[in-house]
Amino acid sequence: MATVHKTTMETASPQQFMKTSGSTDAVWIHTEPYSNRPHYPRLNKDLETDVCVIGSGIAGISTAYELVKRGVQVVMIEARDILSGETGRTSGHLSSDLDDGYTEIKSKHGDKGAVMAYESHNWAIERVGEISKELGIECEYRKLPAYNVSQYPRGDKHHEDDVKELKEEIAYSKTIGMNAEWKEGYAIKGWNGQIDQRDAAVFYNQGTFHPTKYLLGVLKWLSQQPNFSCYARTRMLQCQEKGIEVMGFGSKEVKVTTEDDKTITCKDVVMATCVPLQKLSVVAEMEFHRTYCIAVRIPKGSYEDSLIYDTADAYKYIRFTECDEKDDYLVIGGMDHKVGQHEDEKKNYEELETWTRERFTQVGSTDYKWSGQIFEPVDCVAFIGLDPGTKHTYIVTGDSGNGLTHGVMAGRIIADQITGQENAWAELYNPSRKSSIVKSAKEMITHDLQINSQYKRLVQSDINDIEDLLPGTGGVLNPKTSKPIAVYKTESGEVRKMSALCPHMKGVVCWNHAEASWDCPVHASRFSSDGVCIMGPAKGNLNPENEEAKKALQQAIQN
Repeated sequence: MATVHKTTMETASPQQFMKTSGSTDAVWIHTEPYSNRPHYPRLNKDLETDVCVIGSGIAGISTAYELVKRGVQVVMIEARDILSGETGRTSGHLSSDLDDGYTEIKSKHGDKGAVMAYESHNWAIERVGEISKELGIECEYRKLPAYNVSQYPRGDKHHEDDVKELKEEIAYSKTIGMNAEWKEGYAIKGWNGQIDQRDAAVFYNQGTFHPTKYLLGVLKWLSQQPNFSCYARTRMLQCQEKGIEVMGFGSKEVKVTTEDDKTITCKDVVMATCVPLQKLSVVAEMEFHRTYCIAVRIPKGSYEDSLIYDTADAYKYIRFTECDEKDDYLVIGGMDHKVGQHEDEKKNYEELETWTRERFTQVGSTDYKWSGQIFEPVDCVAFIGLDPGTKHTYIVTGDSGNGLTHGVMAGRIIADQITGQENAWAELYNPSRKSSIVKSAKEMITHDLQINSQYKRLVQSDINDIEDLLPGTGGVLNPKTSKPIAVYKTESGEVRKMSALCPHMKGVVCWNHAEASWDCPVHASRFSSDGVCIMGPAKGNLNPENEEAKKALQQAIQN
């Protein structure tokens, strides 16, 4: 009988949120447990280097790799444990079949922009294969087709509307160089239930891999290089450009200051932190969503090795990965919603499971459930390059649901910029771009209004009394005479009180039922149940308001 993995811990270990950004574990630990990850020390001295990379996900590690290969000295720091961020909570798609679609990208960036988007993502797919082969990394990397299918059954008028849009996307995608075709009546192997999804837009030469295996392999190589060093549990609190520079001449340096008051002095810094640790700027040009995944057992050989996407607004996406000698894992994701703006996140897992079992009748137990974060730029492409208003501070953000390929291409774009090489894609991803943002003014205004409305929580309470809380849950108590308090009750009944005000811009956090975390509905910063910052743009933790909370926070960050 299959073992059912415990998806949400009854009492979140203080160290769980140092390993990953939720109380749940992604399927990748099935074959690559946390214990396999390398241990790097906390930074305990001041350093000087060429480049400081902040963040150890796919963007940070890819950037470090490309720079180290060119002889640049790199220091990487990570606020928590290595690979504790969003890369380890993805579904492992390597896709140039982009979520936003090339017809939409064309409307914002023109034909040239659409071509650059395709070429850069396609390069990233190939780059993972090249590096895996070169370094001998066994990470389940393979090329395969992606099928885009209607969310409606054949014969439904809505199916016909979906087909029309899919055919238009195929037609335009072919003009920019993609290998794609329409397959009338095509039935995906393994999809043997309802609904009848026949008909598919097929995009060839897509990819998939095991993201954790891949990055651990790259890290192993990096750790053997004399011009690379890495420090974990080393949180950046401040990043400042100093010195005098006129027309490219003079002295300019960047000082990175850590939570422990240590300083890294460098020529350039790269914030590979999913979202820049800044007040607004590009942060205001994105929407922030949670996305959900489950991994269910399916007998080997019963599913076509492919990527699948449907057309729903809260769309579903599918792939598989290794499980054991008998089964594979079918990984199904979707059910996206804005961060901190959902009544019961656990219901999304239920809907994913129902949707899957209706369509793939041979699936077995659901062993893993987890969620991750997506950053949606208003103009559909990422922000990769110099942080606006700076000369030596680079950012990587705005994955638009394609964070794995974005992270890989970011490594090349930023390495090219730091070492003075031309990069044809840099123009498209320039964080200071204006014209495409102006074209998206309507979307930005709508988003800003919706975000600003979340400040209503300053005068709202989730609970009327601490006694209302069940053990292992949290909620915001907002007494009329003081500031809102985030209250977490442990399984043993201990009450921990923290400020409910996000340190970024004072949004009031919400309790995430699926991940046992505090999520800010304004700019999507996230914190563990004990207040540890696990996602920016906030730089610091939630302030503890009682002794129990102080002790729990210290235990979490010091161990």
